[in-house]
Amino acid sequence: MTDPFGFLRIPRKAVAARPVEERLGDWREVYAGQALLPLVREQADRCMDCGIPFCHTGCPLGNLIPEWNAYAAHADWSAAYERLHATNNFPEFTGRLCPAPCEDACVLAINADPVTIKNVEQTIADEGLRRGYMTPRPPERHGGKSVGVIGSGPAGLAAAQQLTRAGHRVVVHERADRIGGLLRYGIPEFKMEKAHLDRRIEQMRAEGTAFVTGADVGGAERADELRGRYDALVVAVGAGERRELPVPGRALLGIHQAMDYLTCANRVREGDCAVSPVTADGAHVVIVGGGDTGSDCLGTALRQGALSVVQLDINPEPGPSRRDGEPWPVYPRVYRISHAHEEARGQAGSDPRLFSCATLRFDGDADGRVRALRLTAVESEARRPLTGTERVIPAGLVLLALGFSGPERAGGLSGQLGLEFDERGNFARDAGFAAGGRAPGVFVAGDAGRGQSLVVWAIAEGRSAASAVDRYLTGSTALPAPVAAHDQPMTALGRMRYGDL
Repeated sequence: MTDPFGFLRIPRKAVAARPVEERLGDWREVYAGQALLPLVREQADRCMDCGIPFCHTGCPLGNLIPEWNAYAAHADWSAAYERLHATNNFPEFTGRLCPAPCEDACVLAINADPVTIKNVEQTIADEGLRRGYMTPRPPERHGGKSVGVIGSGPAGLAAAQQLTRAGHRVVVHERADRIGGLLRYGIPEFKMEKAHLDRRIEQMRAEGTAFVTGADVGGAERADELRGRYDALVVAVGAGERRELPVPGRALLGIHQAMDYLTCANRVREGDCAVSPVTADGAHVVIVGGGDTGSDCLGTALRQGALSVVQLDINPEPGPSRRDGEPWPVYPRVYRISHAHEEARGQAGSDPRLFSCATLRFDGDADGRVRALRLTAVESEARRPLTGTERVIPAGLVLLALGFSGPERAGGLSGQLGLEFDERGNFARDAGFAAGGRAPGVFVAGDAGRGQSLVVWAIAEGRSAASAVDRYLTGSTALPAPVAAHDQPMTALGRMRYGDL
């Protein structure tokens, strides 16, 4: 167990990122090269080993956090690595990319600083890799059933790995030229170096999972014909239907969807081109949207040499602490600083975000390129423009980071498989991830059925969908199912990942 008094005598201390000026000069991860083990071991000792660990509930994967905290505190990295992977296929992804709702659900967070769970998770994963613990786990036997997985994001990869290890023949079909989905082209290198993704893909290949790239299922490759080649099909295509900004001037040159911009930047890092065709170099950049994708665009623009960067958020600036409607252990909306925001502060001296702002129109020059953005302050609740608050800011590159509204409608995937849409614009499914209706043997996992969400939810859904597919193919399953298809994060009203209480 951990030190019974560790939470009393040891203050919280997160792993420090590299200096701003250093990391803005390269694309390596913000923690690259930092000495983690002594600090992380001490921080893991702060875990209270609670009788009822709410961190389990804050995490949709149900990660065994107190257990691997205890092992990490005693430097038993082998046992910590095993406990970490008991519930999570890709902890090196979540340790870098997840916003850690488990920390806000930590019992210590009731009246003190929570355990640095995310730092511990990443360190265990990385130390296990360094020690050679990440080895292939091929199945002991094969059952003769085949499964096709459409999409190679975290949900598709998790489902594929679980089903391969259960003894099924699994083939992952990816539309892009490389495997990984948004992990490959949507996440900047400074948040997660792609070597981590490549290692997992090689592990999966060694276990028996096959991959096909350039497979436009529903387009050049008919989805119904693909369904006929497999005993079951998992649709994990993500939520790629991008939200638009229908304001005057939207058609001007220099206004791009954020994901197109990030994909171009990642292709440079992959070696596909020397310079991005959409670059912030020498430009005044405006990012419309206050979420994680906007933050990723911010960090990318700073590294590309933007003259200035402003990020617009239509929501009001959050306060420093929980509101009454967001009691512990709910994940609260509070004022948070990403590494990209910290970098912008270090360069410009102020937070790059403007809260409670909405875009009115874009102004262009004689060549049809965007040159300015007109914005207005808005009311906190109704989001109506406030009279007399209009202002103009320079904009040579505008990035729309407004989120997604479900899987892409273009193409024939839904029609060819008989998939239906729910009221939120996602692929409809039952509690067991089955599409049903005209799509027997078709299962929907990840953002395609849930809507845009966190990487930890995608992995949880992939694992649960794999359990449902295994049961469909064999009549029973030993694969874990951490969530049901309609489970939601905790709220103050008590709706949790386990369903309504």
